[in-house]
Amino acid sequence: MTDVFGLSHKDPSPGSDANPVHPGRHEQVVFCADEPSGLYAIIAIYSTALGPGLGGTRFYPYASEQAALADVLNLSRAMAYKNALAGLDLGGAKAVIVGDPATVKSEALLRAYGRFVQSLGGRYYTACDVGTYSEDMDVVARECSYVTGRTPEHGGAGDSSILTAFGVYQGMRAAARHVYGTPSLGGRRVGVEGVGKVGHRLVDHLIEDGAEVVICDVNEGAVERVARRHPGVHVVADAATLSASDLDVYAPCALGGALDDVTVPRLKAKIICGGANNQLAHSGVEKQLAERGILYAPDYVVNSGGVIQVADEIEGFDMARARARAAKIFDTTAKIFEMAEEEGVPPGAAADRLAERRMSEVGRLRGIWLRR
Repeated sequence: MTDVFGLSHKDPSPGSDANPVHPGRHEQVVFCADEPSGLYAIIAIYSTALGPGLGGTRFYPYASEQAALADVLNLSRAMAYKNALAGLDLGGAKAVIVGDPATVKSEALLRAYGRFVQSLGGRYYTACDVGTYSEDMDVVARECSYVTGRTPEHGGAGDSSILTAFGVYQGMRAAARHVYGTPSLGGRRVGVEGVGKVGHRLVDHLIEDGAEVVICDVNEGAVERVARRHPGVHVVADAATLSASDLDVYAPCALGGALDDVTVPRLKAKIICGGANNQLAHSGVEKQLAERGILYAPDYVVNSGGVIQVADEIEGFDMARARARAAKIFDTTAKIFEMAEEEGVPPGAAADRLAERRMSEVGRLRGIWLRR
């Protein structure tokens, strides 16, 4: 399951007790248990400054309660920043269900979970994440009004990778304009690592724009599908070969941690912009990229098309409206690059500052009393 929310360097690998909890107090943390169905979940609401918290439900066999808690606290905070930068009137929240979804997921468990979400009275909207799917959200919605990421048959947005890939492409165009003076990828050599749900759609956009595309994926079937659709793409053996290739743009769209102390020194690309979550192996990597003159488009900014798509369900889903909102990722990414240059900080730091500014400036308006 692809995480539609595209979380960033703030998104730790699930299940690790070593994951630090980022600073900042959460508004509310709820522990939910229903012994007969086997449900044990944690819902964390980091901020409702901009509106109800929106974030997916991750279903994962955590090694311990502490690991689950650390994950949900970090993820919910990251969602506040992602939603703020996506221009949504939504805060940041997240939920985790502890257990192996392949063995313990059931109708009863999902419906019990839905009742706990409902009990929060709309402070939290849930959706898909790792281990959960649109069909699961349909089951949760049988007990809960605050569910997004549902199937089209139930008025949902369906496959969120459509706008995730579109948003990454918009971020890449902004990066190209910043580095090369034009937003076109025509004639540029772009390496796409991972051509699954998001990656193969990104290739479509790049080919249409006239880019030369190089791909790799551990799944041979995924590579073959793209090669059949676009016979002109180049295929390399693995991610190490791709990252060291002569590229203008490197787009990690597979697993997190693609940019580490081994990969960065080998990079020849001038731009890093991809759909993968948690691309930076550690916080020092972005500084290494800056020192090498490589422009990094913060992943949780450019891959926010998925959350924009599912958030649109709250108003009654309209693809044209959601796509128009996702197109603004170009403007947001461009603004972050400008801020980074003006303030002498990496793009990730500029993105955080921009998100915090919006949460503060817009969130304070809640202090203006309105008669209900």
